[in-house]
Formats: sequence, C-alpha cells, structure tokens
Amino acid sequence: MAFPGFLSSVKQLTFGILASRPKQALTATAIALGLAGCSANPVYTTTGIVLSNYAESEATPYVLEMTDARMACKLGEALDPLLYSFGRVTAPPDTTGSLLMLLAANCSEYELMEAELRFLSADFEGNANSARDAREQVKRLNEEVANRRVLAFNRAMAAFDFDPAAEPLECPFLFSDQDELTFMIGLVTGLQAIVNDANSGAAAGVPRNIAPQAERAIRCIDDEKWGGIPNAVRAVVWLLLPDTRPDLSPDPWRVLENSSRLGFERGFRVSSALEIVAAETFGRPEVKAKAIANAAEAEGTMEVSAAYPLLDAVAKRILLHASDKHWVSEYGYRTPSNQFGSMSPVSRRAPVQTMDLDDLL
Repeated sequence: MAFPGFLSSVKQLTFGILASRPKQALTATAIALGLAGCSANPVYTTTGIVLSNYAESEATPYVLEMTDARMACKLGEALDPLLYSFGRVTAPPDTTGSLLMLLAANCSEYELMEAELRFLSADFEGNANSARDAREQVKRLNEEVANRRVLAFNRAMAAFDFDPAAEPLECPFLFSDQDELTFMIGLVTGLQAIVNDANSGAAAGVPRNIAPQAERAIRCIDDEKWGGIPNAVRAVVWLLLPDTRPDLSPDPWRVLENSSRLGFERGFRVSSALEIVAAETFGRPEVKAKAIANAAEAEGTMEVSAAYPLLDAVAKRILLHASDKHWVSEYGYRTPSNQFGSMSPVSRRAPVQTMDLDDLL
C-alpha cells in the first residue's frame, strides 16, 4: 500500500514540471509510483544489502575498538533485530550477525552476574527466601545466555560455510583478521554456551558435541597471533572431555597458564578469563586466585591491543566478576576498587609521615 505523504509529494513534483517537460515528468511519475506501490521489496533489498555491508565494513571494526563493554552489548541488542529483519528479503548477514548476537549475549550475562552476586549476598546474610529467588533468576538468565550464544556460534559457522563435524576437517577460507576473529570468537562462544546451559539445568538444550567440534576447529587459528586463545579453548575442552586430549599433550592447567601469559603480551586477557572460568567450573580455587592475581598485575604493565580493545574490556568484566563472587561470598561485599588481585582485605595505606615540630622552631 502506498504512503499518502509520499504520494502527495510525488503529485506536487509531477504537476510542477509537467508543463515544461511533459515526457520527463511522465517517466519520473511512473518510476516513483512503481517504487511507492504495494510491492517495495526492491527498495528493502537494496537497503538490507547496504546495511549489511556497512555493518561488516564499518560498524564491526568500530565496535571492536570500543572500551565500554556494556555500551557495546547494547548496540548488539538494538542492531541485531534491525539487521536481521532484512533477512526476509536478502541473505542474512551471518558474519556481522555472529558478533551482534555475541554482544547481545553479553548483555544477558551482565544481568546474570548481578543475579549471582545477589544470590551470594543473600546467602551470606542468611536470607533464605532472597537467596532462593536469586538462584532461580540465575538459572533463567543462564538459559537466556545459552540460547543467544549458541545462535552466535551457529551464525559464525554459517558465515564461513563451515561444518565443524565434517570428516576430514577442512579449515574455512578466512581472508582477513576480522574473519579470523569472528570465526575464533564464534567457537569460544559455542563453548561458553555449553557451560551456561549446564548452569541452567540443561534448559536451553545446547548440543554437547559443540565442545569437541570447537577443539578441532580452533586448530585453524594461529595461537601465537591471537594471544593463546586457541590453545586455551583446547585446554578447556580437554578438561570437559578428557578423551579429546591427545596423547603426550601437556597438562591442561599448564596450557591455560601459558596461554594467559601470551594473552598479556598480545594485549587482551581473553585467555586469562578462560583460565578463571575453567578454575571455577572444576573447583580449583588456588588456580583462580593465582590467575586473578596475574591478571591484576598485568593490568598495570600490559599495552591493550589498539585494534581490539573490546576483547580485553569484556575479559576484564569476567575477571572482576570472578573476584567479586569470592569477596561477596567470603566478606559480604564486592572487591574494593584498589584491591583487585587480592583475595582478602589488605591495607593499602602508606605509613603516615610525622613531622618533627622542633625543626620548625
């Protein structure tokens, strides 16, 4: 159906030029009325293509350079429905769509983090009803995060026409660093979806075979270039599924520690975040404490990647949340701002210098 305002403008324009250039006016009117008719799919298709190209070539690099992780996640929640609504008239933009859904999942995870802290705080205070309510919210939010993350994983695989279960494994064609990052983070997100689903009581039904698939597919990414993330992913899978661990491979915890160090050198602490998630999942508090201390120490000396500061910003939220959970469960409050890296209250005040008043006399 035509838009009344648009048709009115077309009529005014036509009548204005009809007397001087009748042929041109009739041609322009026919084209305009055709575009304004009930079928406007060509316009929608063109708009969808333009938006998809813009999102991949401009919006995605811009977002990866952001340092505000919460603002970035809001962009994912807002832009994803708009961009994918054009999937009804043109090919879905799975490359950018994977990142957008990943960011949207982060928004849900930030809500999840707050719910976890509410649960721990209520438990610390002995408030059973509040703890029970927060615990149920934690489960529901884990389901939401898992659903979003498995969708991000599926989009990343579709974007590169990659079948992670194919035999033999054939690595996708990755033409740029942005392609490599999208593929790699898609695999990481799939692995995270399994953990979230387990914490939801399997409410999301995330396929568990994503884990061995991610372990195989991540070999297509250079570990040195990407700050140890590929090997950290493999180590997490080895812990989840010991049968996937190759013979004569190093201890997974040693791999995670080395990957974290490499990540510090490359300017993003994603590997460190994976190490801490693994330590929490498998009940290794000593590993968690050491990893948090190392990440905090690196913060003062590490030069954050200029191309991908968002990676470190997102990882920092995970690291700080792990610390907050410990502090709330043990002391009833979050990590003090000047004590990230410590697992217990430590006085950071310098000794008071006293002045000898005799020197003034």
